[in-house]
Amino acid sequence: MKFTSIRLYDKMVKQVLSEGLPQDAIPSIPLVEGNNRPEAVPADLFFELHEIAHEQLPTGCALRVGSNMEMDDYGVLGLSWKTCSQARDLFDRSVRYFNLLTNTYVFEVKDVGDNSRIYLHRGPYRMGVARSNEATFSATVTVVQAITGKDFYPTEVCFQHEPHENLQLYQETFRCPVKFNQANNYIAYRTEDLNTRTAKADESINRFLRDRMDEEAKGIEISAYKLLRDIKKLVTNALPSGIPGIEHISESLGLSKRSLNRRLAESGHNFRTLVSQIQRDISEELLKNTDNTVGEIAFRTGFSEQSAFNRAFKRWTGLSPAEFRKTH
Repeated sequence: MKFTSIRLYDKMVKQVLSEGLPQDAIPSIPLVEGNNRPEAVPADLFFELHEIAHEQLPTGCALRVGSNMEMDDYGVLGLSWKTCSQARDLFDRSVRYFNLLTNTYVFEVKDVGDNSRIYLHRGPYRMGVARSNEATFSATVTVVQAITGKDFYPTEVCFQHEPHENLQLYQETFRCPVKFNQANNYIAYRTEDLNTRTAKADESINRFLRDRMDEEAKGIEISAYKLLRDIKKLVTNALPSGIPGIEHISESLGLSKRSLNRRLAESGHNFRTLVSQIQRDISEELLKNTDNTVGEIAFRTGFSEQSAFNRAFKRWTGLSPAEFRKTH
């Protein structure tokens, strides 16, 4: 069975209630052991709610659901978006997350000429899926603008399904050509726009570079403690995209790869073991102090498969993640 996040379901419930859908029209969520609310709901329940909203509310509810999404509504995935260095990292992280943790969304990113297409491989086998696809692409526009701080809009949006009757709503949402009855669902952006540094990355990278310039002007070198602190922050922010290479981190610090290796060696460290220690520290902290699932922790620490994370964690601690959580 396919599932979707309870956070996304709750966000949609909030939206449809605000638009006047009666509470008793909303499908009931199946409870789990102890009559607790689950962390995820069956995808068909989510699609059913989209269909009810489409039938009983003003046209375009799915587009409005997407436009009102915020990064915090996506939980761990949304948290990872906040540390993206470029806008395209948003999609790379989404691909990793959904491949690792869910079977409801299948994303793929392809560069085509001057544009980058983000494919959503989810055919509209029922009307609720079509509406959900609309909400997904509408939310994409909102999130891209939020992480870049710029009014970037797509260059093209394509859907496999038929349009609903109010085509103006699509134009108001996407501000680009929107096509229907196409072979694939995708939203396209100028590659140049997706390569834009995010607002947070600009602030962080500029601070690191200012520090390096100050050091050079004063003829001093950064202390080993501060260097390690800066590396840890950069690696932590980068891990949801996968384990970063030393080239990426040295560039962000305004250092050459050779200089970074030399400074790490002088303090008794090497890059690979430092990254591994950061992964271990993050995973232990999350297991102790959050209710993140093991799969979510694997995503946040750069692993592509939960089984690989489990093996690494047992190598670090002698315990499985589940055993560590129980004893701490």
